[in-house]
Amino acid sequence: MLSNHLQNGIETARLVWSRLPNSDDEALDEVGLSKKSDGSRSESLDYEVIENNAYREEQAQRGKLMVGYYVGVKWFFALLIGIGTGLAAVFINISVENFAGWKFQLTFSIIQKSYVAGFLVYILFNLLLVFSSVYIVTQFAPAAAGSGIPEIKGYLNGVDTHGILLFRTLIGKIFGSIGSVGGGLALGKEGPLVHTGACIASLLGQGGSTKYHLSSRWLQVFKTDRDRRDLVTCGCAAGVAAAFRAPVGGVLFALEEVTSWWRSQLMWRVFFTSAVVAVVVRTAMGWCKSGKCGHFGSGGFIIWDISDGQEDYSFEELLPMAIIGVIGGLLGALFNQLTLYITYWRRNYLHKKGSRVKMIEVCLVSLITSVISFGLPLLRKCSPCPEVELNSSIECPRPPGMYGNYVNFYCGKDKEYNDLATIFFNTQDDAIRNLFSAKTIHEYSAQSLLTFLVMFYSLAVVTFGTAVPAGQFVPGIMIGSTYGRLVGMFVVNFYKKLNIEEGTYALLGAASFLGGSMRMTVSLCVIMVEITNNLKLLPLIMLVLLISKAVGDAFNEGLYEEQARLRGIPLLESRPKYQMRKMTAKEACGNKKVVYFPRVVKVADVVSILQSNEHNGFPVIDHTRNGESLVIGLMLRSHLLVLLQSKVDFQHSPLPSDPRGGGKPISKGISIDDIHLSSDDLEMYIDLAPFLNPSPYVVPEDMSLSKVYNLFRQLGLRHILVVPRASRVIGLITRKDLLIEDNENSETVELQSTSVRAQRQDRKASVREADAEHPLLNGLLVKEYSSS
Repeated sequence: MLSNHLQNGIETARLVWSRLPNSDDEALDEVGLSKKSDGSRSESLDYEVIENNAYREEQAQRGKLMVGYYVGVKWFFALLIGIGTGLAAVFINISVENFAGWKFQLTFSIIQKSYVAGFLVYILFNLLLVFSSVYIVTQFAPAAAGSGIPEIKGYLNGVDTHGILLFRTLIGKIFGSIGSVGGGLALGKEGPLVHTGACIASLLGQGGSTKYHLSSRWLQVFKTDRDRRDLVTCGCAAGVAAAFRAPVGGVLFALEEVTSWWRSQLMWRVFFTSAVVAVVVRTAMGWCKSGKCGHFGSGGFIIWDISDGQEDYSFEELLPMAIIGVIGGLLGALFNQLTLYITYWRRNYLHKKGSRVKMIEVCLVSLITSVISFGLPLLRKCSPCPEVELNSSIECPRPPGMYGNYVNFYCGKDKEYNDLATIFFNTQDDAIRNLFSAKTIHEYSAQSLLTFLVMFYSLAVVTFGTAVPAGQFVPGIMIGSTYGRLVGMFVVNFYKKLNIEEGTYALLGAASFLGGSMRMTVSLCVIMVEITNNLKLLPLIMLVLLISKAVGDAFNEGLYEEQARLRGIPLLESRPKYQMRKMTAKEACGNKKVVYFPRVVKVADVVSILQSNEHNGFPVIDHTRNGESLVIGLMLRSHLLVLLQSKVDFQHSPLPSDPRGGGKPISKGISIDDIHLSSDDLEMYIDLAPFLNPSPYVVPEDMSLSKVYNLFRQLGLRHILVVPRASRVIGLITRKDLLIEDNENSETVELQSTSVRAQRQDRKASVREADAEHPLLNGLLVKEYSSS
């Protein structure tokens, strides 16, 4: 009877989820074709401002009140993003800590009678949590797998991967992280928190989700990818700030690691969002101190206070610290390469066999992780508790699963502890706190640390890339702090100084591995200082980060860049390739035929072109009275689809119509197959002039490709027109022409420009006469940086 009720409940839940649409407002690309859920297809974003008639009319009608409202809504959204991300982090951490607390409490109570029964309960508890995570991801939110940082980095770089910012992805990320982290897998929840913040920001930017009846019209202010990009940037910073309680580190992480475009106004809003997150997190932790959050106590949010650790360091210690940086670079580069190979094998062979194989794989990884974390401490001999002072806060031994050092696990005497169980049979946050702890010299043996390093490193490599939400910050800190403490033990034994703390070297090891794997420097340095509350170690952290990054760069790229390339995300890095200096824009275009539209085009021709190719931008050509071809702008595919669907701007005449507003709501879910036109409609015409972008970015055909690359990336473009070298010049803009005061009369500026041109008129009269004999354009090439 109970099994029948359980089966009915599962089927009901599955039915409810199946009725949810597979996509939100942005689930379809601009071509209208549904992308694959594994993110194998991507679509470029339109970050350029389309200055058509509708845009100019809107700008002309926008007064100071509307501008103030627009700015105020941006700041209000930044506030909501901070509150939402902070609350999501609170919920995830409280849930993880409580599940882990119940697990260890139950296991500890059972092993008092039987270690075998406790072992089985421990395995089943972890397996149940991990299975819930992989089931949510594989069945309902495939885009929630992984950390999500490579996809978000691609989004801010101008590439939209299907499903990464949907509402169901947000839900899958939150609950999937609880199951995977609470289940004891060798992964963290920090990367998923960055993705969670980005999802919250994106949903707010589009006014919620109309599919789930969670939308508000007055919030639907931001209709462009350009505005949503700023909001997603705030969400990324909020995720890091919530994960590490490091608001400044969150701002620098967004600046250094994920964004490709930055400005001072965005800096202020990102900083404000991170500050709001810090307030929300601090308020929640203060509320939880009264015992209202169950097992969630002083742990949970990752902050390891080592302000009472090593006070100073000597010159002799710089050499072993530099060695830690080298080790971090080597192990980080090896980690990136191994995860790249394994992830490639998974994506191309294993995961193509279906969701059931993904679920079996994650359950096997969970089983292996549980066996290792429970079984290895059983093989380790216990050590006697050290002598502690009366006023010391150190308690030896402590029961397993409790925060603190010196865990008593499978020990024959009461005053003994198991050093391997202290880091293995514990939550990752508490294990890191143990490794960073001060005044605990000789707590760990070299054999235990080396065993843990090899096993946890292998588990992290195997676990990364499975079909569960997975972050790599905390596993990286675990790995680095282990070999860092190992080096610290040798330094203590070699120098025989009392002021050397092994926990300090553990911190430096953690920073070195993250620097060697993720290749972050400034943001990671600030994050490590904020989470340890020790500014004295700043120079040392900078040293190991610089060394580890330099060593890692000698072998491969950073972790997120490698994973983005493996997922087929066409990231544009900060610098162009060296060979681009020797190439021109025309050579990059190749011999591809340019698909373009005349200004007044027949509806049947538009339909035919849209059906025959998947280009997202089309040059529009007009002819002058002298029969010369003239590029008058660029028409987007999404705008053409809206025109075909509305039919309002169809006309019978093949002649240009009077200029008028081109305001149409643009929807990215329209497909050419969804538009139904009659035979009479196909015989009509459309004047594209009011709807096109009349001022697209244009480069000469002989411009070096490196300059085109920098222009394309820094401005966040999607298309650049490549045209022949212009035959004449109508003006020259210098710096002082752009320094226009707010109270300066526009007529005065026009007169000044006219006077400058008048002074040049006599000298260039002959040049203009010669230019009049040649056409302005005799051809056109277009380079579309899009994956379609």
